[in-house]
Amino acid sequence: MGPMPIPSRAALIDHLVRTRIAGDIATPRDNNLAHYRELANGNRHYWLGLELGDRWSDEQDVLAVMAERCGVNDDPGHRVGQDTIDPELTVAALERMAQRLRKAAEGRERVLLATGHPGGLLDVHRATADALRAAGCEIVRTPGGVVADEAMVFQFGDVAVLERGATLWHTHSPAPMAAVLDALERAGRPLPHLVVADHGWAGCAGQRGLDAVGYADSNDPALFIGEAEGTVQVTVPLDDHVTDPRFYEPMTAYLLDAAGLL
Repeated sequence: MGPMPIPSRAALIDHLVRTRIAGDIATPRDNNLAHYRELANGNRHYWLGLELGDRWSDEQDVLAVMAERCGVNDDPGHRVGQDTIDPELTVAALERMAQRLRKAAEGRERVLLATGHPGGLLDVHRATADALRAAGCEIVRTPGGVVADEAMVFQFGDVAVLERGATLWHTHSPAPMAAVLDALERAGRPLPHLVVADHGWAGCAGQRGLDAVGYADSNDPALFIGEAEGTVQVTVPLDDHVTDPRFYEPMTAYLLDAAGLL
């Protein structure tokens, strides 16, 4: 990727809004609300590996958390049309994530990185892995032969992904992370100190008691609830698949600079 120019906080916020990583996002309001309802109704596909019990069975409680932590419109009467992610919340969460990355670097911790959104976030995680390794962290290698959801877990640029039919797979499932952690334990290898991920990869790690930080879209409420409950350490709100993955580069530069890793 080469040396990344580091934006100021104001310039990053402007960039996030302009590229629709935050601000007026592409995910429509009715899609967001449908997902909040599915989570509240106990549909585990939307729990992203977390165990939410019956604590979030009221859709309005889910909406309140998403308004607070993601910046979606807090009006329950707003049912269709445009929805938002507050770029100030995105940057504040990046700064919290940076603090945890800084701690990992100072302690030379073992870090596992993974993505269920390779089309959008693979390079964000890869650049994070490169910076952590350069700072002396051990980037956890996943054991060979790990299978989950009828697919294989591989690593590309130090980032665990699910591959099926020679295609990197978009997945919300917690099963790949569960399979990796189980395989590490079977091999007698230590678990990571920190997991940097998204979707079910992050939710499963947090539910297993590992330090987990990650990224989530406005229609994926579980990781924000995980942060509210303390199961997930940091959840960064963003559109996790904008039109060009290079749009995430200024955000990645800001994160790694804030962590003292550039």
